[in-house]
Amino acid sequence: MPATKKSSADLTAAPKRQHKAEAKAAAHPHGKVRPLTRIQREKQDVILEAALEVFSMHGFRGATIDQIAEVAGMSKPNLLYYFPRKEEIHRRLMAALLETWLAPLKEMDATGDPFPEIRSYIRRKLEMARDYPRESRLFANEMLQGAPRIIEMIELDLKNLVDEKAQVLLGWMDEGKLARTDPYHLIFSIWATTQHYADFDVQVRAVLGPSRNGEGRFEDAARYLEQLFMHGLTPKPAGR
Repeated sequence: MPATKKSSADLTAAPKRQHKAEAKAAAHPHGKVRPLTRIQREKQDVILEAALEVFSMHGFRGATIDQIAEVAGMSKPNLLYYFPRKEEIHRRLMAALLETWLAPLKEMDATGDPFPEIRSYIRRKLEMARDYPRESRLFANEMLQGAPRIIEMIELDLKNLVDEKAQVLLGWMDEGKLARTDPYHLIFSIWATTQHYADFDVQVRAVLGPSRNGEGRFEDAARYLEQLFMHGLTPKPAGR
């Protein structure tokens, strides 16, 4: 039986059907659909990278799908095949970001020595400030808006981890290895002093001036913060 000749409408519709299939797979990565192809994953990565750039500059409210599509180098309809809504893109970014943010604290080992563990945590946080400034600004923007899109992650994942590590710090204090202090505010202080170098990078470099605002500023910060926290956490001799 001879093959039926396809009309021009059929030929035009074919790419559209393909895009829709790709979009369905991209939009429902955990549903009962085929795994994403390499090309689909690459397109998602391009979109997420572009979105990170746009969101970190303009915040969630100021960012638009058009801006993200432009930075990604694709048409708006093509982007929407993969992420139908701006909220979905932002949610994916924030979930990945929170996981990255939690990783250094997760590595704090209760069986280790407290001073090396805390020193390593400070340095890992500074490395993140150096290597992930856009992610830090994205997180700060979300916090300033009241964290409406990730509040559940903060109240569950982040809180549970901080509760766990606060108990580790308290254990070291009970053993006399650390000076007695509030473990939660200690963690907050490390966050504040290290993330400052990402969120206020322009200010830091401007104040330090040309002679000190290069990559060495992070090592300078690490040495200072280690001295600051280690001094404050050193147990005082008994009777003093």
